[in-house]
Amino acid sequence: MKRFLAIVSLCLLPFCGIAQDAANYPNRPIRLIVPVAAGGNVDIVARSIAEPLSKALGQQVIVENRPGASSLLGTNLVAKAPADGYTLLAHSTTFVTASILVKNAGYDPMKDFAPITLTCQIPMVLVVNPEKVKVRTLKEFIALAQTQPNSMAYASSGNGSTGHIAAELFSDAAKVSYLHVPYKGNAQSMVDLLGGQIPFMFDQVSTSAKYVKDGKLVALGVTSKTRSPILPDVPTLDESGLKGFNDSTFNGIFAPAGTPPAIINKLHAEISKILTSQEIQKRFIALGIEMAPSPTPAAFGQYIQSQINAYQDLVRKANIKAD
Repeated sequence: MKRFLAIVSLCLLPFCGIAQDAANYPNRPIRLIVPVAAGGNVDIVARSIAEPLSKALGQQVIVENRPGASSLLGTNLVAKAPADGYTLLAHSTTFVTASILVKNAGYDPMKDFAPITLTCQIPMVLVVNPEKVKVRTLKEFIALAQTQPNSMAYASSGNGSTGHIAAELFSDAAKVSYLHVPYKGNAQSMVDLLGGQIPFMFDQVSTSAKYVKDGKLVALGVTSKTRSPILPDVPTLDESGLKGFNDSTFNGIFAPAGTPPAIINKLHAEISKILTSQEIQKRFIALGIEMAPSPTPAAFGQYIQSQINAYQDLVRKANIKAD
């Protein structure tokens, strides 16, 4: 009997260690990996969370940019990190799309990661160069495209990018076709849109709003179900006739698969408090970014799975290929 109890005790030791680690978490600094270059929305949101999270947890949360290979470098770094809550990932919609489009992405979003929470959603907006596209309503824009199928060109920051995905969803919903011109990043595509080399594109509200307000671009519709506070006079595609249209990019926080639930729940609770604070809400709504934590980590996991299902269907239907 004593021998049996000793064996049971030895078997339980690893679980006791995990429970103890979770109870003492965190007792050293936490790395928050951002798999894209500094300065973009993912980076800005991650840094806005890191400082108050450091105060809440009593340990420094260090944002570390690890760009490369269409975000795969930083993403795989976290996927292979110890599941102890000290290496986290801040990512975007690309977390889903890259895993579908890239043949050897190196990770499975559902198997290799533990979802913590959605952090924000950012609507896209259909913007046109006013000199190249004379129409001013969505109905007129669709009618114009119907007269010249596959001729009107639109820009995106690359094959499989959020702008490309939004345009393909729009084409399917509106029953029109366009010529896709992929760029190596959003900056040059915006330069050419403003310069008139390209007539239109789908861009994040947070980056296009300033050009719309300055009159350099005309916004024909936002892709979310409700209007954007930063462009309140611009109708949604849904209210303009494309019923049910809803496509916003997202950001979220993830941990390696196997991270103890107690740690996941603690991080979710603290990050949710930060995201719902008046200071954060006010700061980001002015940028057109809706800070919206998931009600639970499980709910965020369900959201990710729904995104995977939707993008898999679209990639097959539109025959989207990675660059």
